[in-house]
Amino acid sequence: MRLVFLGTPNFAVPTLEAVARAGHDVCTVVSQPDRPRGRGQVTVASPVKQAALKLGIPVFQPERIRGAEAQAALAALGVEVMVVVGYGQIIPQAVIDLAPRGILNVHASLLPKYRGAAPIQWAIANGEARTGVTTMQINAGLDTGDILLQAETAIAGEETAVELSERLAPLGAELLVETLAGLARGTIVPRKQDDALATYAPILKKEDGRIDWSGPASRIHNQIRGLLPWPGAYTTLRGQLLHIWRARVASETTARSPGHILAETPVRVAAGDGSVLELIETQLEGRKKMPAEVFARGQRLNENDILGEART
Repeated sequence: MRLVFLGTPNFAVPTLEAVARAGHDVCTVVSQPDRPRGRGQVTVASPVKQAALKLGIPVFQPERIRGAEAQAALAALGVEVMVVVGYGQIIPQAVIDLAPRGILNVHASLLPKYRGAAPIQWAIANGEARTGVTTMQINAGLDTGDILLQAETAIAGEETAVELSERLAPLGAELLVETLAGLARGTIVPRKQDDALATYAPILKKEDGRIDWSGPASRIHNQIRGLLPWPGAYTTLRGQLLHIWRARVASETTARSPGHILAETPVRVAAGDGSVLELIETQLEGRKKMPAEVFARGQRLNENDILGEART
């Protein structure tokens, strides 16, 4: 099929590569404009743009996809279908209507669960045991279009959002290629989503990472795994911000109140319902990431220290 591919992040790259490899005519890739990144604010092309240039595909980077000039440029391409994976802008109905077969999307959840911007992160943070990818027809709603195909997978108990994303990206790529083939054969029957079963995965905010030590250790563990790479899970120690990058639920229980340090080796912290969280990797503000035990020795943690106390 002759198509336009719209995408920006790393997650979208395997799908672009798979579609090109399958022999489809990707006439143009649409990606977000180059943005300054990092401490040096160096202007960097998106991962999808970089992949497109390697494949020799022209790249179009409108500031706003809903602008009249952008829509006219897309209309002039005369494509049969469009594919969007993590593009980063809302696709207006005027653009959806440009392709006879509409716009196909790869969404990293089993819709209608986890509609929204951060399905991978929230699935882990909420303690889901399974997730997957869905190909769907884009409409004017928020991930409310008809479902085409789905593929399911288990979430490992220690898997982070970064690791799960790396697994779902090629799974979504394979499913999208299968979807295009099925549409060409006429063997895929779109099905409506059951809105009554819908859950949401809103864009992450900095405050979503703040740890509430009164919650059970399992919930905090899921928060730590899920909110990577940003905002990360964090707390406070002696008035300073402390990121916790890796942890595990300990088998022991405690009568101490939530947030209390229980031991230095390994570093264990009291959580809600008498549960205990073992810290593995931490980072104090202004410092490098380090093993929690090294951090504890350097800070001379003791059982009088409490994580999560208000900063002064």
